[in-house]
Parts: sequence; structure tokens; C-alpha cells
Amino acid sequence: MNRKIGIIASALNLLSVLGFAASMLTGWLMGSYLSSIFIAFSFVAMMAAFAAGALPTAKAAGYSALAFGGMYAFCNIMVYFVQLTTVRLQALSPEAASLLNYPQFGLMFNLDLLGYCLMAVATFFAGLTVAVSTKADAWLKWLLLVHGVFAITCFVLPLLGLFHAGMQGGEWIGTAVLLFWCAYFTPIGVLSIRYFARQAH
Repeated sequence: MNRKIGIIASALNLLSVLGFAASMLTGWLMGSYLSSIFIAFSFVAMMAAFAAGALPTAKAAGYSALAFGGMYAFCNIMVYFVQLTTVRLQALSPEAASLLNYPQFGLMFNLDLLGYCLMAVATFFAGLTVAVSTKADAWLKWLLLVHGVFAITCFVLPLLGLFHAGMQGGEWIGTAVLLFWCAYFTPIGVLSIRYFARQAH
């Protein structure tokens, strides 16, 4: 069962990342929000599978990956569910929109970056659980570990206030960064499917 959950979660995560990239390229905001929610759902199950398959000496890393993954998912789903419901369905005052409307780089944007910070920490700990037996495993391990570096940037940027409403080129920069992330995370999904597929039933 652990193996099946790992494979299915990794496949769903991969499809969600590709859907997110396609939505960003076409400018379909609602599609990017919805696919982001499914990234979060599948990510938690992925982290659970890494934790379940960890060697006894790496169990703490696995539990940490699952815990940080859950915190990421909570932040992420909150941000994008608000966009799909409150922001989309209600007429917001300018003050409320500045906080809740994601493209205005307010509260929801900062909370989203915090979520990605937590996601990066989760992947770092997940990388510590990978038992390397093939070159593909080694690539997966290092992609997960290096992804952890994004935690620093995602935590610091909101503190510096570099993104704000009305900033020149902010939307383009954000799209470029997210597409780069999709390109980075896609092989993690592919390699995770292979990794779990080779595990014992």
C-alpha cells in the first residue's frame, strides 16, 4: 500500500505541476490556483510515502518531511482556496483586495511564499530519506536536497518587501520564477515515481 500511495501521489503531483505550468503559460489564473491545490494534496501523500519507506536511521528525517509538508499544504490550500472562492465570487473593497487578491502581492502572496519555504524544507528532509541504489536515486536525492535551498529565498523575500502592488514587471518576474520552479520540480515527480515503483510491495 505504501508503494502504491507513493506512485499515485508522485504521478498526481507531476500532472499537477505540468497543469500549473500550462496555466501560467496561458495566463489562466483559476487553472493555476486549482492545480496548485492538487500539488499540495499530492505533495503531502508523497512526503508520507518517503517517511514510510525511510530506513530506521532516517525516520526522523521522514517525519520532519511529512510535518513540514503538511504545514506547506495548509498555507498553499488556504491561499488558493481564498482566490477561488472569496476573491472570485465577492466584490472586495480596495483594502480587502490589497490583502486577499494574490496578484496584488499582499497578505496572500506573502503566505504563499511562506508555504513554498516550508515545502522546500520538507523536500530537504525527504532527500535525506532516499536510499541510493541507482543513478536515478542519486539524482532524486540531490534534487530534493538542493530544492531545500529555496527555503531561504522564500522566507527572506517577504521580509524585504521586494514585491508590492504596482511594482514594475512584478507579474512577469513572478511568472518566470514559477515556470523555472516547474521545470525544476518536474524531474522530481518523474524520479519519485521510479523510486517508489522499485520499492518492495
